[in-house]
Amino acid sequence: MSTAHHSRKSPLPDCELRQRDTQVSTCDGREQIILVRLAGDEQRLCPAHAAAVWLTDPTLRFSAKTRPEGISAVMGQAFGRGGGRR
Repeated sequence: MSTAHHSRKSPLPDCELRQRDTQVSTCDGREQIILVRLAGDEQRLCPAHAAAVWLTDPTLRFSAKTRPEGISAVMGQAFGRGGGRR
């Protein structure tokens, strides 16, 4: 049995892990979005980056691990925050 301490925090989104300058962040939104490729591998992103990736790759789908609030945040990023009401 391992005595190593494991963090209970969610892993950082991939977009934040690739960020070179920690002072400047292009991420937008607090929800963590998990997109799944056809092969089954997961990609964790912020709503802004998830919207950009999701709009350009039609094979991606939202993981069941993604909360509904996160999916709403992606839709807001992708299609605007107008809510569709007229």
